[in-house]
Amino acid sequence: MKTVRRMTLLVLVIGAASCHYSSPFGCRPESPDPKQPAPDSFRVAFETSKGRFDVMARKSWAPIGVAHFYTVLQNKYYDDARFFRVVKGFVAQFGMSGEPKKTEEWQRRCIADEPVHHTNSRGTVAFARGDPNTRSVQLFVNLADNPVLDNLSGFGFPPIGEVVSGMDVVDSLYSGYGDSAPRSGPQYGREGPDQDSIAARGNAYLNAGWPKLDFIKTARIVQEWPPR
Repeated sequence: MKTVRRMTLLVLVIGAASCHYSSPFGCRPESPDPKQPAPDSFRVAFETSKGRFDVMARKSWAPIGVAHFYTVLQNKYYDDARFFRVVKGFVAQFGMSGEPKKTEEWQRRCIADEPVHHTNSRGTVAFARGDPNTRSVQLFVNLADNPVLDNLSGFGFPPIGEVVSGMDVVDSLYSGYGDSAPRSGPQYGREGPDQDSIAARGNAYLNAGWPKLDFIKTARIVQEWPPR
């Protein structure tokens, strides 16, 4: 069984908290798909177990990230994905598929880094990453203003868009499991799940140990500018 490499990012959030996300070995940055050019901006409806929230993606903020987000959405990748890491006052993170094969395929499709053109303010959405050029499919919504993420470790996390409606839904996502589990393994119901195990077993693993996690029912583009 292949494992994914966990990256850890230390930030200050009411003391010290950590931002974990996974990146596969062998990840190679891809160029945007010329057959699916992203519009200048587009609105995405996330229907979740707690209700709907909408994200406006803005190419002017992060053209590489937005183009990749557009491609991922065309493939309905986020359907049935859990919000596996929700830390109050910090972030709500998602983007590991309930199907291990999908996670393995898409986490290898990384994109190149790009500058931060908009701060990580409350409600903005950005790709998680570890090493340089490892953004792939994991995203997080900032639950508070997190300017430290703009240039942390010299690279930062470029927001690709922002929640334009339904931020109350995002705030209500279940956060009772706390942060991601340490390398020693999770204490069921007391710590968040382990990302390597999510990658290997998908929703079967999450449903067994973290049944209260909220999830995405569907994520669909509902409007584009300029119109097509």
